[in-house]
Amino acid sequence: MALEREIKLRFDTADEARARVLELGVTPFKGRRLQEDCLLDDERQSLRKRECVLRVRNEGGKGLLTFKGAGQPGPMKLREEHETVVADGETLLTILAEVGLRVWFRYEKYREEFHFADVIIAVDETPLGTFIEIEGGESHIHQVARELGRAPSDYITDSYHALFLKHREAIGIEGNDMVFAAQL
Repeated sequence: MALEREIKLRFDTADEARARVLELGVTPFKGRRLQEDCLLDDERQSLRKRECVLRVRNEGGKGLLTFKGAGQPGPMKLREEHETVVADGETLLTILAEVGLRVWFRYEKYREEFHFADVIIAVDETPLGTFIEIEGGESHIHQVARELGRAPSDYITDSYHALFLKHREAIGIEGNDMVFAAQL
């Protein structure tokens, strides 16, 4: 079983986050690009009731289909994850709609990725602000966070959907999606 282990750290700006990451002597992995993510479920919300996620990510004309299992308790987000690349994410969304799965949340981010030891460090620019996401081995996640000047008390384990709901409630706005066109 493939496991995803990750944390997020909030930063004031993308420039600050990028500069801090580059100070670590990391290897650039993937350049800055827009990711458009769609979370899907059936009308009974079968996946959400199990705390699972089915996501289609569209990026640069290609798609990525991801299943994420329910989170396990701990200081980091830890859950089962399975992914596969698809040639056309929009066509995949059409196929999934035909079998009864509908998009219930959309979110966008500009992501730039770096490699360090057994972790991927992503600088995510979202409509909610800038985050560094660190995914990989537990000891290196802690090491990178420490080298970025952060402690376990700074770790964010919420999904972008959960962060969006908190933000939306805090500022009293309408809207169901976390996209750049929306006024957040």
